[in-house]
Amino acid sequence: MKNIIKQIPNFITTLNLLSGVVATIFAIDGHLIWAGIFICAASVFDFADGLAARALKAYSEIGKQLDSLSDLVSFGVAPGAILFTLLEFAMFGKNQPIHEISGEWWQWIILFSAFLVPVFGAIRLAKFNVFTSDEPFFRGLPIPSNGIFWASLGLMLEFPKYHDIFQSLYSTKNLVLLGIFMSGMMVINMPMFSLKVKNLRLKDNWYRYLFLALSAILLIVFNVYGLALIILLYIILNVIFYLFKVEF
Repeated sequence: MKNIIKQIPNFITTLNLLSGVVATIFAIDGHLIWAGIFICAASVFDFADGLAARALKAYSEIGKQLDSLSDLVSFGVAPGAILFTLLEFAMFGKNQPIHEISGEWWQWIILFSAFLVPVFGAIRLAKFNVFTSDEPFFRGLPIPSNGIFWASLGLMLEFPKYHDIFQSLYSTKNLVLLGIFMSGMMVINMPMFSLKVKNLRLKDNWYRYLFLALSAILLIVFNVYGLALIILLYIILNVIFYLFKVEF
């Protein structure tokens, strides 16, 4: 029974992986809203498996590797598939099987630029796995944040309220630039604060409280559109803190 209980975090991690696989299938098939929903579900499982591992003290090397592989699928491959389909819509006006796409060579290059996301996501996870320092912050954008950003671009398609404001995001040029930008942010060496806290003192957590307060405002005002803005806010705040040498 003890061994079974110790496997609970790994079971939750496999739900993360399963959600990522389903999200990838939906994204390739052009159902970006469902792809976004399953990426969000994967992020919940990713958070839950860590909680379960700490609560049960069920740490293992297998669990660590399984978590990274699951994150790569859910927050690297699935978002890459979303970006691929968004680029397909932007250039050809429709989703179609890859063997039926008839485009110029430069259009194929643009389409395959979407796969920078999973490639750089894999590099980010590999760096995280071999980094042995116990720093209280991240180096580069955590891959789940990347996943949530692209999931939100899929979810936005279901909510037309602010569609006119955000429509420019879905142009071919902007999608490529966003793909390159988000890929680069995952492997950059810049410190980025974690939401894990050792205490609740304002002095030690003011930047976290600032981020959470601004995030709540974005969600209240923009609803699902706020998800992408929250990830961009997280990046902007960390750039500002880096430039002003704020210590985490």
